[in-house]
Amino acid sequence: MGKVTGFKELERVERDYEPVEDRIKHFKEFLIPLDQKKVSEQGARCMDCGIPYCHQGCPVNNLIPDWNDLIYNNKWKEALDLLHSTNNFPEFTGRICPAPCEASCTLNITDNPVAIKTIECSIVDKGWEEGWIKPVISYKKTGKKVAVIGSGPSGLSCSQQLARAGHSIVVFEKNARIGGLLRIGIPDFKMEKHLIDRRMSQMEAEGVEFKVNSYIGKDIKIEELNKDFDAIAFCGGSENPRDLPVNGRKLKGIHFAMEFLSQQNDRVAGNIIDPKTEITAKGKNVLVIGGGDTGSDCVGTSNRQGAKSVTQLELLDQPPERENKALTWPNWPLKLRTSTSHEEGCDRNWSVLTKSFEGNEGKVKKLNCVKVEWSKDNDGSMKMREVKGSEFSFETDLVLLAMGFVHPIHEGLINSLGIKLTPAGNLDANDTEYKTSIDKFFAAGDSRRGQSLVVWAIREGRQCARSIDKFLMGKSELPN
Repeated sequence: MGKVTGFKELERVERDYEPVEDRIKHFKEFLIPLDQKKVSEQGARCMDCGIPYCHQGCPVNNLIPDWNDLIYNNKWKEALDLLHSTNNFPEFTGRICPAPCEASCTLNITDNPVAIKTIECSIVDKGWEEGWIKPVISYKKTGKKVAVIGSGPSGLSCSQQLARAGHSIVVFEKNARIGGLLRIGIPDFKMEKHLIDRRMSQMEAEGVEFKVNSYIGKDIKIEELNKDFDAIAFCGGSENPRDLPVNGRKLKGIHFAMEFLSQQNDRVAGNIIDPKTEITAKGKNVLVIGGGDTGSDCVGTSNRQGAKSVTQLELLDQPPERENKALTWPNWPLKLRTSTSHEEGCDRNWSVLTKSFEGNEGKVKKLNCVKVEWSKDNDGSMKMREVKGSEFSFETDLVLLAMGFVHPIHEGLINSLGIKLTPAGNLDANDTEYKTSIDKFFAAGDSRRGQSLVVWAIREGRQCARSIDKFLMGKSELPN
């Protein structure tokens, strides 16, 4: 442990942000990094607990106290090596992970946790700046070939681990660019895409082959993969969005969030959007239905596009501003979370149920809704009831449905395989072997566990890679 009294002497300091009035004028990242000295000081705040609860909070099992101590002692290269031993892409998680590790930090009992996410991102960013991050090439080839379907975080981590074990890897991506929702869904102001390109170059040098515009089940038959590959990993994500089947849903101007967000990412990438299908918030009263991260991304994007107003609706009750630590710590708490996008301008509404849409000349103009109350039923489950006489409406020109995703797309590959699904519609595979009901067919990430975090996808990809390696070779030396 570097500094025994560090947590008593030093206050928590995080990265700063550009002022709101500046950052809403562009789609670039707006984080202002801490300098190296301050990052080292933040590492000194780590208590090196006898039971490091931050490990419980971190899905990829980052060795957080260890690299905190290393950066306090200015051993940045060693810290980077330790960070990479559990996480293939810490520059992704260091930007877009909600940091459950910090919620589990012992210092969070006093709302003052170690700035773990800031430290993680600083370590890997310095690694790239110093040229420390290079391809890890396996010169012992196994002769085995693995197909990975999907290039999101689970597919990327699975591919990189398998390539480093000496297997030949081909990643099949149905879209024109690699990265899955990291590429087409996460706004550039949260994570710029050159970060993905940089990792792609590293992985290509390690032997990973990327094939875009390759939709398995449509462009390429699954029979071809079965013939050419020794194992197949499905990492296609949970792409089927939750819909809102109420009167007026078919009116123009009502879109799924991902349609809206992916178009903006295409614009930033320099692609031309067809005016006939273009979705823009400029000059419009925008309603975002759904209070999660995707909804927040819609808020930030709408403000940058020049929306007249932005309103966000959530079906659930407003969470408390502070959690009851005695009841929740070290678990992830339910509490009010205000994102940087919310700070840029948004009217937030809770306990609101959408009843119908109204329009004019086929275009949406009004959303009718009602307030709801939540209470526990006799069996302990939460039940919703409408509040009588609480009906009200919003004027709107653009509605974005950001209510999450229900399961992977079944049409095509999954239905043709006849693969076993869970009751929720996800691929049925346990979290030890990741095997599906189809021989040599594995599954990882959101397609298996349901909609979740990038850090969980990375973990699942790594563990799935180990299982595939063991399946192919009889044993595996890849980390668990």
